[in-house]
Amino acid sequence: MESEMTEGPDEQPVTDDTVTENQQDGARFSRKQKILALIAGVIVLCLAYFMLAGGEEERPFASDDGQAPTVTVITPGTASIDDEITATGTLAARREMPVGVVGEGGRVVSVQVEPGDWVSAGQTLAVIDRNVQNQQAQSAAAQIDVAKADAELAQSNLDRALKLVERGFISQADIDRLTATRDSAIAQVKVAQAQYRELLARNARLNITAPAAGLVLTRDVEPGQVVGSGSGVLFSIARGGQMELLAQLGETALASVKAGVTAQVTPVGTDKTFEGQVWQVSPIIDEANRQGIARIALDYAPELRPGGFATARIAAGSVVAPMLPESAILSDDKGSYVYVIGKDNKTVRRSVTTGIVTDKGIAVTSGIKGSEKIVLRAGAFLTEGETVQPVAPGKE
Repeated sequence: MESEMTEGPDEQPVTDDTVTENQQDGARFSRKQKILALIAGVIVLCLAYFMLAGGEEERPFASDDGQAPTVTVITPGTASIDDEITATGTLAARREMPVGVVGEGGRVVSVQVEPGDWVSAGQTLAVIDRNVQNQQAQSAAAQIDVAKADAELAQSNLDRALKLVERGFISQADIDRLTATRDSAIAQVKVAQAQYRELLARNARLNITAPAAGLVLTRDVEPGQVVGSGSGVLFSIARGGQMELLAQLGETALASVKAGVTAQVTPVGTDKTFEGQVWQVSPIIDEANRQGIARIALDYAPELRPGGFATARIAAGSVVAPMLPESAILSDDKGSYVYVIGKDNKTVRRSVTTGIVTDKGIAVTSGIKGSEKIVLRAGAFLTEGETVQPVAPGKE
């Protein structure tokens, strides 16, 4: 007997299309699982890589079994290090000569030099109009001729009188008077000559000349300008072209610098370095900024412009001290410090004072002797008193 099947109101008939859709949904779900599993695997691999190959810096943490962390330590010893002081300052002429009007002045006819020109001692820098002075000199020269003529006449009168005195026509008093006249005329010649030479010297001082050889730095005069004793500085000259750096140094640094030591000077705006020598150390300290000046002599070079800014590295002798790499020296609000491996392999904080910084490391001037075992890396992850396993570089 066949049983009659009826469908409920909520039931859906099972067909071939329904089975196909379910299979497609299962396939899509399986692909999503595979993609998510692949992404998770990549993330795990990346995390493992960064944990195992986290660069050169160590990150010491105690292992799960309670074993002490491993740290790399070094024993720096001591070495002789050339100490060097870095300072900044302003370039200037070592011996700057201000040049102005020496004579009575007048109207400038021409200016014969420009800033940057080299001049020799006595070379004319500017020419002053001397028409009036030339006329005065010619007048003085004529006065010499007049005085010489008077002197010759006086000499002739005296010679004739001496011939007549033997015959009794001329008294001795007349001879004395004529002799005095002759001597006075000769003196007038000398006076006229001296006045003439004085005018020539005055005229020679009208031109503005270089007092010594050197490099012209500035020019503050133009043709047609009227100059005199109150005109001030018209030219400035660096004697011999010599320059210097006025290096500003603190009290401590200034005390370690001696005259005669070498210095390397690099002007701003150029990568060229010039060798100089400290020739004077300031005997006083500025009360306002507590600094003094070390004057560094330099030979002339176009890049050394007075008024420019430059940096100097001054040799300050040598110091024997431990040398540590930068990774071993830590710092906080209390200052610089290192971790020393003490008794029972426990870390001990040791405050240090750092000195010169070189390509090979940083000099430690106080705080350690160099025979200690110093934590090389990862000191920032340690705490004082922590027990560690120290190993030599390359064995960690």
